[in-house]
Amino acid sequence: MSGRLLRLVCTAAVVTGALLAPSPAVAVPDPAPTADSSDSSAALVTDGGGGTGGAAAPDAPRSAATLLTELQRLYREAEKATETYNGTAEKLKKQRAETDRLDARLATARLSLHDSRGAAGRLARQQYQSSGEISSYVRLLLARDPQHALDQGHVIGQLSLERAETVQRVSGSEKRIDVLARAARKALDGQLSLAGRQKKERDAVRARLDAVQKLLASLTADQIAELNRTEKAGTDTAQRTLMTSGALSTERAPSSAGERAVRYAVGQIGKPYEWGAEGPAAYDCSGLTSQAWDRAGQPVPRTSQEQWADLPRVPLDELRPGDLVVYFPEATHVALYLGGGMVVQAPRPGTDVKVSPIAANPLLGAVRPDPGGEPLRHYTPPKLPENATDGSDEGYASVAPATEAR
Repeated sequence: MSGRLLRLVCTAAVVTGALLAPSPAVAVPDPAPTADSSDSSAALVTDGGGGTGGAAAPDAPRSAATLLTELQRLYREAEKATETYNGTAEKLKKQRAETDRLDARLATARLSLHDSRGAAGRLARQQYQSSGEISSYVRLLLARDPQHALDQGHVIGQLSLERAETVQRVSGSEKRIDVLARAARKALDGQLSLAGRQKKERDAVRARLDAVQKLLASLTADQIAELNRTEKAGTDTAQRTLMTSGALSTERAPSSAGERAVRYAVGQIGKPYEWGAEGPAAYDCSGLTSQAWDRAGQPVPRTSQEQWADLPRVPLDELRPGDLVVYFPEATHVALYLGGGMVVQAPRPGTDVKVSPIAANPLLGAVRPDPGGEPLRHYTPPKLPENATDGSDEGYASVAPATEAR
């Protein structure tokens, strides 16, 4: 065989081998790791135990239980980061209002100081000009009414003293307010910096959540159905255990404000979940509960963590409609108790506001926004829409991209 022909045969063999070689396993997109999440993105890669790199050999699809565990954890982390961000945003709003108030007081004090100094200067000039070439003693002797002259001089002197005291007082006020304004602006800068860092943390979690959503999008309808069946079975078991344990209260009537909160929440059924949303078109979990109680005339903190920390606790055996049910060890999810072992909630991305079993998530406890509210003597629960319990409590039936909060 000639050398030229031999080279052609070798080239063809190399090309053919490259085309027929098995493709390496493809990893799920891996967002940049964060300090508290460096181990989670690697868990999303289908890996047979030989590492997480792209060259790992293909393995059997991950089980529904394994996917469910990973999804639940990622959703909790994303919701925790978002609730923390929402809480900081509320603090920023209050800090901005305080800064504006102090700045307005400072401007008023400066204007008052300017006017007082001007009036004191005019009075001083008037006294100087009136003294002229004749002493006050001679003017007193020449006055037609010496007593009037004495009274007038006393009044002028008193006014001068009061003006001086006013200038001194306003000057002191200006200095104090100026210190407060600078402190408020410094605190605002700190809050803005904190909000920026927390937003980065939240967005990092969302990036990981987007990777999971891409994984979900690659699953078949049968796999999605199996995922939902797996979690629903867990929810049903937890609900049965709770309801038969006697831990929940018998039916109780809400307070007047609690009834208004329940009716508002029921009126939002069917509206979509959206990160950081407070209505009226969409809600996140604490956006729904905070708006329901705000409309009831009893404002509550914005986030689930603040609601758990600030509102009075109530035992589960004393629950009444309108109470807030808080979930997970770090209070990262909240729902509004409807009665009968059911809650109204905005579950998570891909779902709508709906009625769910109270045990749809691991219970932390409950709080009552109006502990002093007297229960109604007569209470008729609101009529629920036909689709009130439709859809997934878990949020895996449809995959929606994370949207920007606020």
